[in-house]
Amino acid sequence: MHFTLYSRSYCHLCQDMLEALNALQTPERPFTVAVIDVDADATLVARFDELVPVLYGDLDQPELCHYFLDESAVKRALA
Repeated sequence: MHFTLYSRSYCHLCQDMLEALNALQTPERPFTVAVIDVDADATLVARFDELVPVLYGDLDQPELCHYFLDESAVKRALA
């Protein structure tokens, strides 16, 4: 499983979400996380600016959560 976290460097909610997400990882359910800095791309700023952090499992699907980790949504994605 691969997650994409849209984030920014000075965002404590972003760091909190990444830590909470990583805490759900187990040897039985490994995953990777790509952290994308929205401030590096004007298109991403326009799309996600005030919503960060935003977490996706599959980029073709709706977001799993934003602002705070939705543990149940992440667990469903991992199942």
